[in-house]
Amino acid sequence: MKQAIVARTDIGMGTGKLAAQVAHASLSAVEKTEKSARSEWKGSGQKKVVLKGDGERTLFELAELADREGIPNAIVRDAGHTQLEPGTVTTLAVGPAADDRVDRVTGDLPLY
Repeated sequence: MKQAIVARTDIGMGTGKLAAQVAHASLSAVEKTEKSARSEWKGSGQKKVVLKGDGERTLFELAELADREGIPNAIVRDAGHTQLEPGTVTTLAVGPAADDRVDRVTGDLPLY
């Protein structure tokens, strides 16, 4: 079981902004996950990887693929209080789900 969080590289988020957006995405997708899968993921160490996405379109395409695969996912839009304009798409979390299922969606992306 793992979760992959894809963060945009084209919008220049600072380190703190990136960390916050990754956390938002992770929690949002976990809240959409069935209780049994959530428990299994938590019991196995809550494995997460953060990956690079080159733009908003990529995140939406990956979310659509995750939907087709039946994998919980969540796109995050920034509130716009600090570095970014309100509504800027920043991250996508895919899973938690079985490693191979998550890899079918995000396996070709580089680590952040």
